Amino acid sequence: MDNAGTGRAFGADYGTKDEADAAGRDAAQADKVEHVIKNQDGKIGSKNRYGNDPRNVPG
Repeated sequence: MDNAGTGRAFGADYGTKDEADAAGRDAAQADKVEHVIKNQDGKIGSKNRYGNDPRNVPG
């Protein structure tokens, strides 16, 4: 399930991880949410945030 709670999962309908990654990235950018890419073992491989990040973190 995606972080927006829409229940859209990416990966099952794609031939490669790259195709699923691209579709997930496009959807995350459109929905302005965080895109989380997991490895085959279920651990988080990378994250990208495309929405508003209100935190004021120096650095």
